[in-house]
Amino acid sequence: MSEFISKLLRKNSLRKECGELSVAELEKVISDLSDILNDRQAAEVEKQVEMAAKQDAIKAIQAQLAEAGLSLDDLGGTATVTEKRTVAPKYRLMDEHGKPHEWSGRGRTPRVFQERFDKGAQKEDYLISQ
Repeated sequence: MSEFISKLLRKNSLRKECGELSVAELEKVISDLSDILNDRQAAEVEKQVEMAAKQDAIKAIQAQLAEAGLSLDDLGGTATVTEKRTVAPKYRLMDEHGKPHEWSGRGRTPRVFQERFDKGAQKEDYLISQ
């Protein structure tokens, strides 16, 4: 919590901070805080109205499904999860132990490939023939 908010929430701290303010300045602060409060309350009411409208729409749709003898499962595919696709390897090399290493050519260059490139090899040297 910020120091400002801490002082606002403590009556004695607020009294001390407002000690140098005139009555007109205090009335202005109160008016501004009232405006802020009214705006916040109006936003809360609007949010509650929107939530109630959503709940009514959900109930209406559920009633229509029940009338038609359907369930959410019958609609199928309404909540699909996108699968992460893997990219086929484009380059392959065998290390000194005979272990194959493959790389799609995307993202960070694997260390095994980078070591070969540093020694003068080219990407094309390791292309997988289709």
